[in-house]
Amino acid sequence: MKHFYNAPDDLVAEILEAEAYLGPVRLSSAASGMRLVLRADWDRQRQGDSQVAVLSGGGSGHEPAHAGFVGEGMLTGAIAGSLFASPSVEAVLSGIREVCGRAGCLLIVKNYTGDRLNFGLAAERARGEGLAVEMVIVADDIALPDTPQPRGIAGTVVVHKVAGYHAAQGEPLAEIARLASEAAGGMASLGMALRGASLPGQATDERAPELGLGIHNEAGAQRVSPGTAGEALASVLRPLLATLRERHGSQPPMIALLNNLGGCATQEMAVLAQGLLAELGPERLPMLIGPAPLMTSLDMHGFSITLMPHGEALATALSAPTTAPGWPGVRQVRTPQRFEPRSVQQASALADGAPQDAATARALQRVLDALSEARETLDALDARSGDGDAGSSLASGAGSIGKALRAGRLDTQDPAAMLNGIGELLARDMGGSSGVLLSILATASGAALGQGRAWGEALGDAVERMQHYGGARPGDRTMIDALIPASDALEAGQAMADAARAARQGAEATAGMKQAGAGRSAYVPEDALDGVTDPGAEAVALAFAALADIN
Repeated sequence: MKHFYNAPDDLVAEILEAEAYLGPVRLSSAASGMRLVLRADWDRQRQGDSQVAVLSGGGSGHEPAHAGFVGEGMLTGAIAGSLFASPSVEAVLSGIREVCGRAGCLLIVKNYTGDRLNFGLAAERARGEGLAVEMVIVADDIALPDTPQPRGIAGTVVVHKVAGYHAAQGEPLAEIARLASEAAGGMASLGMALRGASLPGQATDERAPELGLGIHNEAGAQRVSPGTAGEALASVLRPLLATLRERHGSQPPMIALLNNLGGCATQEMAVLAQGLLAELGPERLPMLIGPAPLMTSLDMHGFSITLMPHGEALATALSAPTTAPGWPGVRQVRTPQRFEPRSVQQASALADGAPQDAATARALQRVLDALSEARETLDALDARSGDGDAGSSLASGAGSIGKALRAGRLDTQDPAAMLNGIGELLARDMGGSSGVLLSILATASGAALGQGRAWGEALGDAVERMQHYGGARPGDRTMIDALIPASDALEAGQAMADAARAARQGAEATAGMKQAGAGRSAYVPEDALDGVTDPGAEAVALAFAALADIN
């Protein structure tokens, strides 16, 4: 299984039924053999006598087109065919009969032979029944400039919006048809894909990247080999801009539609959008539709761009509200605003020429040396339960503190200031969850000392803050299992040597804890932890031993 499909023959019905579950639409019965999706609030006499109905459709596999654009201010209904196949004449005619009142009905059709013929014959038969029907054919694809019948692709969605807007304003059928044709004739679209679509139930052909391929998985106009997203974007944008220059003379401000053909990740589309906006800028491209999937080709890994001249009337139509769920809206393009983050603390605990206490500096250096020397041992312990970098991370943090200590930037005369400075350094230079936790420990300890708390109380408060943010509890097989016994000993008034022995006992106890409750060890099987001391707890025991000057 490579896709989340059921039976291939059920795919279209399931897609349309999902729309009916979630949106205010009516769905034709399964027994009819037709696939019609109509606005639930539309009545051909109540609304249809005063407002033009707008219908579109074609082969399925292009979702959200066409059913996703059914809603007030856009399509009155959509007629869906099988995958990449036009709906039948009878289905189109049934749709016309269902929505067309005295105001008439406009059909919007992509320029494919099957769609033109089936929608065209349905329109003729509807006229024979006395219904007012007009048809607009969209031929926006410029991939094959010499072909007499350019294909209709993603620009069709823009025509849906234009026609739907003017229909909602109560304008007459002839005028809506004129405006829709004008919009269709003024735009140009082109797509490229790195990989073609995968049709359900069929083997996928391996194809090279192609420029100008159709939305029915047709071969592209030419093979390409872009090395970057920027090169891919340029290969699409160059012929589009040239086409608009030929049609309109000088390059007017434009509106662009950036369409995901189905298989591009959100991040890929964002990169393409950035390239498009950076290339054209807000003055040449004041409005953007997307990036979004609008006219897809199943899971085709590609994109298309539609460009059209910007005009106030067009901008108004595209910006107007609609209840169609697939329409992403129009976004105004502006020059990015930038600022300089305040990354340097205004009141840093680190400063050149900081006051020094020799005894405190020596004790701190012993801790740093102990952690640096234990790098390989701690990494080996961590490799049994994590990613094997606990010792390297601690050595990195120790190196940063040692550098500040040697430079005289760490205040060793004021314990609160020293701990605040250590917290800054660990947060900046150590990284990882252990760096953040130890920064919290140092910062919270410094804050408590600054408020007049004793060392034991300050450390106890800081351990509580670590537990609050980190989520670990005693017995979870973390550094907490060594920190709490040590802080309890200090809070009880015992000497640093007693605290060091308590930390060592707590660390060794973690070797008998087969199930971790926090950190990466929580995802490791019990047998991998049996007899292995937690590296964080071991580091705490080493630090307290160094503070007590116990070899």
